Amino acid sequence: MDSTGPGPAGLTVAGADDSSLASRHPVAALAALAALGGAAFCFVTGETLPVGLLPQLSAGLRVSLSAIGLLVTIYALVVVAVSAPLTHLTRGISRRPLLSGLLATFVLGTLAASAAPSYGWLIAARVVIALAQAVFWSIVAVVAVGLFPPRARGRAVAGVFAGSSIALILGVPAGTWIGQLAGWRLAFVGLSGLGLIDLAALAVLLPSMRSGEGHAAAGAHPDARRYLLTVLTTTLCVSGSFTAYTYVTAFLTRVSGLPLRAVAPILLLTGIADAAGIVVTGFLIDRRPTLARVGPVAVLATGLLALFAFGTSGAATIVLEACAGIGLSGVAIALQSHVLVVAPRRTDIASAWYSASFNVGIATGPLVGGLVLSTLGLRFTPLVGSALVLLGLAAVIVESRSGRRAPAG
Repeated sequence: MDSTGPGPAGLTVAGADDSSLASRHPVAALAALAALGGAAFCFVTGETLPVGLLPQLSAGLRVSLSAIGLLVTIYALVVVAVSAPLTHLTRGISRRPLLSGLLATFVLGTLAASAAPSYGWLIAARVVIALAQAVFWSIVAVVAVGLFPPRARGRAVAGVFAGSSIALILGVPAGTWIGQLAGWRLAFVGLSGLGLIDLAALAVLLPSMRSGEGHAAAGAHPDARRYLLTVLTTTLCVSGSFTAYTYVTAFLTRVSGLPLRAVAPILLLTGIADAAGIVVTGFLIDRRPTLARVGPVAVLATGLLALFAFGTSGAATIVLEACAGIGLSGVAIALQSHVLVVAPRRTDIASAWYSASFNVGIATGPLVGGLVLSTLGLRFTPLVGSALVLLGLAAVIVESRSGRRAPAG
């Protein structure tokens, strides 16, 4: 008889035959997962905080708004370029010291950013942080899944991504508020302090784990074709989403006719919808994996297409922005979890390429949206975005059908 049962927070705790930390110390496993989620919170807040502090950074460093906007693009491009090479170079380092070192780099880099006397200094500090983030996102899901038995894979990944969702709901708005009241430098200092606290938690709570150990180190059902389709789906979905999302403020005010003061609450609602998408998809991944992959892509495509059709209605736009948020967050964790199933070789290298594909989408989406903006007009950004996501939907359906002829996963 199977002696497994539901553990705290809904994570399944396996019986004595399972070697995961959760089978021996479920509370310790959840605490370690919380620390990993906290690190995700720090990295995501740090990556996107310049968006909320555009005017302050522009005035303080005496550069244009577009130059500050490039901080996010440069960051994403660095992650794309170095994720796989750096993950390969660090493959022999035990996970606890590696993750602790990555978060220590984040803390020091963010402090350096807070002291930046010039735009060039700030770019250099951000590049250093991006190098750490590239490795972090390549290994964090693998480490999180390794804490729990295989059947809790999806919920473990969702636990990490909950940190990134909270960053969008609370981290960036709080950093923006601090920057408006006390200056952008203090916002970076505060974020560095949070990173230091989480660094201490990681060092204490994360068990010693070698690279390549445990069930999460290799794909459960390796399949190079399914893996490539998963990466392609990710790039298309993120590109499509950011084609529209990059210009969301202009769309809300110029197309939907909403007042500028309504933008922040709508973005908060979208962040809450992101969290809801993580919870629902995390629940489905371990029970209905195909639905967990296809469903969020379909929701994202439908939300963007409906934004084009009904975007002139303020009420409809609010609901549809939330739907798009649910779809994108669901796509992120469902496909990241699936990478750990179909990875053709090591899951950390496979996750590195997945992270790179995600950041390709982040970097490409604004460029596509800008092209649409200058040709077809602002109203058409969600339409073109939905077209890209529909291509992603076709890719994930093909991948899922391939899975029916292979072991379930």
